[in-house]
Amino acid sequence: MIRSCKLSLCLSRSGCPVSEEEPEEWLPEVKEKTKGRGRLKKDEAAEKKPAVKRAAKPKEPKPKAVRKPRAPRATKVKKAVDEKKEDEKNEENVSAANCCVFQRQSFSMDQAFSISTATTGVLLGEEPSSSKPTSMVKKEEPEDDFTFDEPAQKKQKTITAPQGRPIKLKSGNSLGDELQMTWDLIKVLAEKSGVKEWVCSNIVNLLRDENTIPFIVRYRKELINHMDADAVRDVQLVLEELCSVAKKSQSITQTLKKEGVLTSELEQALQNCRSADDLDHVYAPYKKGSKLTKARRAKQLGLEAAALALLHSPQTLDLHSWIKPNTEGLSTLEEVSTGVEQILADMIAKDGETLTYVRSLCDRSNVTLQSTVSKTALKEQQQTDQKSKPKDISKFSLYSEFSCNIQRIQHHQTLAINRGENLKILSVKVNIPDWVKTDFCRWCVSVRWRPQGFARPELMKILNAAVEDSYKRLIMPLLCRGYRTKLTTSAEKESIAMFVRNLRQRLLMCPVRGRVILGVDPGYRHGCKLAILSPTSQILHTDVVYLHGSGRNREADKLRHLMLEYSCQTVVIGNGTACRETEAFFADLIKNGFFRPLDVSYCITSEAGASIYSVSPEAVKEMPDLDPNLRSAVSIGRRVQDPLAELVKIAPKHIGIGTYQHDVSQSLLKAALDGVVQECVSFVGVDINICSETLMRHVAGLNAGRARSIVEWREKNGPFLNREQLKLVKGLGPKSFQQCAGFVRINPDCEVLCSYSYGSGGSADSTAAVKPAAKKSKAKTSSSISNHPNPLDQTCIHPESYGIAMRFLSQIGGSLDQLGSAELRQQVESSVRRSGLEALAQYLNTSAETLQLIVDGLTQPPGFDIRQGKKEPAPPQHYTIVLPAQAQSITSILI
Repeated sequence: MIRSCKLSLCLSRSGCPVSEEEPEEWLPEVKEKTKGRGRLKKDEAAEKKPAVKRAAKPKEPKPKAVRKPRAPRATKVKKAVDEKKEDEKNEENVSAANCCVFQRQSFSMDQAFSISTATTGVLLGEEPSSSKPTSMVKKEEPEDDFTFDEPAQKKQKTITAPQGRPIKLKSGNSLGDELQMTWDLIKVLAEKSGVKEWVCSNIVNLLRDENTIPFIVRYRKELINHMDADAVRDVQLVLEELCSVAKKSQSITQTLKKEGVLTSELEQALQNCRSADDLDHVYAPYKKGSKLTKARRAKQLGLEAAALALLHSPQTLDLHSWIKPNTEGLSTLEEVSTGVEQILADMIAKDGETLTYVRSLCDRSNVTLQSTVSKTALKEQQQTDQKSKPKDISKFSLYSEFSCNIQRIQHHQTLAINRGENLKILSVKVNIPDWVKTDFCRWCVSVRWRPQGFARPELMKILNAAVEDSYKRLIMPLLCRGYRTKLTTSAEKESIAMFVRNLRQRLLMCPVRGRVILGVDPGYRHGCKLAILSPTSQILHTDVVYLHGSGRNREADKLRHLMLEYSCQTVVIGNGTACRETEAFFADLIKNGFFRPLDVSYCITSEAGASIYSVSPEAVKEMPDLDPNLRSAVSIGRRVQDPLAELVKIAPKHIGIGTYQHDVSQSLLKAALDGVVQECVSFVGVDINICSETLMRHVAGLNAGRARSIVEWREKNGPFLNREQLKLVKGLGPKSFQQCAGFVRINPDCEVLCSYSYGSGGSADSTAAVKPAAKKSKAKTSSSISNHPNPLDQTCIHPESYGIAMRFLSQIGGSLDQLGSAELRQQVESSVRRSGLEALAQYLNTSAETLQLIVDGLTQPPGFDIRQGKKEPAPPQHYTIVLPAQAQSITSILI
């Protein structure tokens, strides 16, 4: 075999049995691989390398050395191909083998790799799909291709595990390697969040792929075990906390390494930390700027060896030998003993097993949180003169003599105690029973830190003193800080959760549509500000009336004239100053039929944040010619017409939806409230052709810049005809399109398309609507984007599922023209009831969750709103009001 290969090589170089074109085709392949610096040396190495390989491994053919740098393959595949070639060569003679070699060399590298790939597929029992290598085919597949008529790829469904199993992407071990911690991220995340490990793994991978929470909750239900947005957000917070701990641990490790104080034990202790408090406890002795700890001073004196000797070989330890009369800290036996004791105390306090044991003791004991009035507050109250304002201690009277078990204390109590402590009114401490200390000291001396050998009484005395000092000076403060931190963190999370619940309830209130509304911002001296709004929230009229003065009858006539002129039958009153008096005034007029023939009704709504919004730059831009007080009346009226569209203009913290707002972490509160706003806006959906920029920026996958680009494209090119045209917007990439496409709607109403106010140069024809202006720089083209409306764009079905939806419609005999009709709804429900959702999903090669979403989108009526069916804003049904002038019961009229 070797001789035949050498003979064929010589003949091929001499040009005898081989054509002249073959070497020219084979040699450039080698030259292409040896470009760059040191080209000649690499060429020589390439010529010498096959000869060396033939000497070491005589069974390997020469073509393998040529193809190896071109395209590496699996070891099993190489062996299979090589064995097959060797069998062919053994069956032929030397001349036939030479011809085979020449024929193989005559092929180009691409052809050779193509043939080997096909052969590999046959050997493995697979059918070759194309002549190209498998790896190249994967690279050519578009990752984000959302089309109307093509079904989702099977490969994507396999990766996303639609049956509810964990996806096989980056595992917890790989994430742990990235974080460089000893604990497994997924396991710790599941333990802290109370969620199954496979769900945590999927959530981590989805978040790392830059998926938004609304997209995950709606379109990836099978991966998160049908968790809601709040649960996913909680897992995300825990994940961010763990990643922050890991990042901080790496930073501390690098700092200590530069300072030259990093040891393997210290690095291990840092990598074992699972919270910021644990990191601070380990890093505290090494912080720059802090005074030197007792243990570090003793170690600098060289007493660490004596402390270790006391534990491992106490019979050989002689403390007298460590005495140095001229050295401070080592001059006497007492100083040496104290230094050894301090080093032992530090070692005990930083031992993981020791901390675990003492925490288990505390978990079985009655640990209480106690608060009393501080001495400083009492002293200031006694010394305060009349000019200075004393602290109001009475607000914290409930906590002046307060004590409660830490496991039963309420969240609002924790926040109240923290506020009192920050104001220096309350003094707070954590009480741990004495038996915990007794049991802990006994366990340390007799079990964990027992010397290995006989220890003299004076050495045991040092060990006992070290254990007590460690508990009192280091461990107990650590436990108390941990309990306070745990209580505060839990209370803040509950407070933020309450904010989230209240904000979601406020944003998802049912809108009052199709009515002309009178918004009233009540007041005394400056009058009641009025704003009459059209059913589409356009400002029809603004005015000021004085309903609580001497000319109230004249003002009532003026009010009646306005309501009759604009056919206004709904009054919205803000719940601010003079709210009840204004309500009584309108209730009296309505009861006496003052607005006949109009059937007028009223309601009261919150005006929190209206005054702040009225002077904001956004309000000035939207209503430049109105007085700020009149803008408040407009905002009050619009909060009933469409609460979501109006309240997103105001910072959530200004809406007044929770307690202890300034006592919780502002960053966590802002992130949670912004997430709820994004969730509500996305789940309700926005009409991309009439939506304001302010509302659009809160859609999942969009931000202020992308929303501005969408509005500019809309003003320049006309309304969007389908969701695909969003790909033409500058700054909206495939990932952003994937995240936002399912939450935007394309209203098929022709009135919107016809009455749309086009920008300069715009026109109403569809061709102009899809062709952006020519630019010198790189711009997106509309050649591959359809300009035809798609009825599915008005549903909650994601474009990635349009192909499945079309196949489902074809199976049941329906069409897109029937979308939202009772006939199609009956067909869909009948098919699902007859075959079952799981069977249909399996037949369509999708998940049951995706098919359920398609079923909902096909059966929901046009213009469906998830807020339908919720309560409209209204006062109590029989609210009794006492007028200032005369006592009179008035039953309020509800909407």
